[in-house]
Amino acid sequence: MSNRVVCREASHAGSWYSASGSQLNAQLEDWLSKAQSTIRPARAIIAPHAGYTYCGACAAHAYKQVDPSVTRRVFILGPSHHVPLSRCALSPAEIYRTPLYDLRIDQKVYADLWKTGLFERMSLQTDEDEHSIEMHLPYTAKAMESHKDEFSIVPVLVGALSESKEQEYGKLLSKYLADPSNLFIISSDFCHWGQRFRYTYYDESQGEIYRSIEHLDKMGMGIIEQLDPMSFTNYLKKYRNTICGRHPIGVLLNVGTTEEDVYVYMQKQEYAFSQTNCKVYKGRMCIHTTFMNLILNYYERI
Repeated sequence: MSNRVVCREASHAGSWYSASGSQLNAQLEDWLSKAQSTIRPARAIIAPHAGYTYCGACAAHAYKQVDPSVTRRVFILGPSHHVPLSRCALSPAEIYRTPLYDLRIDQKVYADLWKTGLFERMSLQTDEDEHSIEMHLPYTAKAMESHKDEFSIVPVLVGALSESKEQEYGKLLSKYLADPSNLFIISSDFCHWGQRFRYTYYDESQGEIYRSIEHLDKMGMGIIEQLDPMSFTNYLKKYRNTICGRHPIGVLLNVGTTEEDVYVYMQKQEYAFSQTNCKVYKGRMCIHTTFMNLILNYYERI
């Protein structure tokens, strides 16, 4: 029987972000140096997963809030872009590689999650094809570098969950959020606009199309800020906004509302916008994506 350690390679390095450890480190340091930290460390963040050229500076506002001195486990929930999933899936890997250093998956937590019978096991190919989790690995490594031998990660690929499934996974994960040594990272971009995405919602009262998209996204962010999963579900049903991480967000909102011993407080909310082609709405395939962070602080009720 082979004892070979299964490693997930940094498959998007060299295209979505730099494959050079030194260059990537310098970029991350520059973006983080320009972001402001809040008074208290975040317990959960929602941050984008596009190429770093587009969202690297934005994501820094979220990762600036991570406190490596108290964080010992990092849950990363990302949506599945390439394979159909009706549940959540765990990785077959033990190690996730990054150009900075390798990250270790918490096998004890994985075993506990697997025992629930609620998770599938994705293939290594599926894992390496997916970018929603990987795009948070370099930032996680950078934010935790001062304690790099003292933490583990728990990557979870989230499928197209029903409302009841979001509630079920939220309840399951609530005990982990109640532990102040755990950090939750929710991977999501916001509106994907254009015929390529089969989404062209436009509120003319907002003016230019990109203003309409910005208004729509901020509406959704405001609802997320209320930490009310039902209101978020109703918003999605009404506007059909193409928020690719809507199901991981739904799980997080149900985590926060099912743990009675945790007080939920949003201390700071950072908006950053990358208006890709936002001034070129002459073609039929123009796309505007809003990148944002939500920084959530979950504190124990005193």
